[in-house]
Amino acid sequence: MRGKRIAVLESGLGTHLVELITRAGGVPLHAPALAELREIDPDRLAAFLDHCVHDPPGLFVFQTGMGAQVLLDTVDQLGREALLLDLLAHAKVAARGPKPAGVLSARGIRIDFLTPEPHTTAELLNMLAPVLRPQLRAVIQRHGESNRWLQAMLHAHGVEIVELPSYRWVLPADTAPLVRLLDALDARTLDAAVFTSAAQARNLFFFARQMQREATLRTGLQDVMVVSIGPVCSAALRSLGVSVAAEASPPSLEPLLALLEQRLG
Repeated sequence: MRGKRIAVLESGLGTHLVELITRAGGVPLHAPALAELREIDPDRLAAFLDHCVHDPPGLFVFQTGMGAQVLLDTVDQLGREALLLDLLAHAKVAARGPKPAGVLSARGIRIDFLTPEPHTTAELLNMLAPVLRPQLRAVIQRHGESNRWLQAMLHAHGVEIVELPSYRWVLPADTAPLVRLLDALDARTLDAAVFTSAAQARNLFFFARQMQREATLRTGLQDVMVVSIGPVCSAALRSLGVSVAAEASPPSLEPLLALLEQRLG
């Protein structure tokens, strides 16, 4: 990929991905499309925990490290840590990947289900399948936005879902890199654009509409190689009218980088 200009929309691991692309000879344009905004209502959380004393959940699902940390920190501030730990001790606890697992383990919380790589919703659902049943009450720690696939599958099994928001996705405070991305697409100076989440795609189009440059974005993406990290991300891009040229499998950074090197040379 020597000399190829590649747009990177990732925020959290964006710097790492930019470094990998640079080492491979690419020229990255880093334009983070997401920022995390803490979104948790302490009063609602306190009321929920108190209600659980009489109607305890049978399953807790932690999807991200940051979300798990925000949730546990808020419980501490409410003085209800002992209550939550007791609820977790009497329920099944699932963690989607090593980050939430690390947060839970640091508190001495038992983990019954830990997803295997690549730690996507598919692995989470496969792992939970044996315990899903009608009237099971499941608490889902929301991450950025609702996991619609997870919710749909749990509802299909008759599971009662309680979603606890911890943070939501917003545009970054500094949107200048996104403006530079739109300018580069308009000038036809990019070779590829890499998307690592569905939320990135939706946020990028939201920003372009705000700037009255959606046509620039849509046309520009038609002229570059759009690379997606996996099927959920690809589905979001296609729903926005974007053609996906390549999709990593399994959905993680290493196969994504290998795919870029293969396609861009």
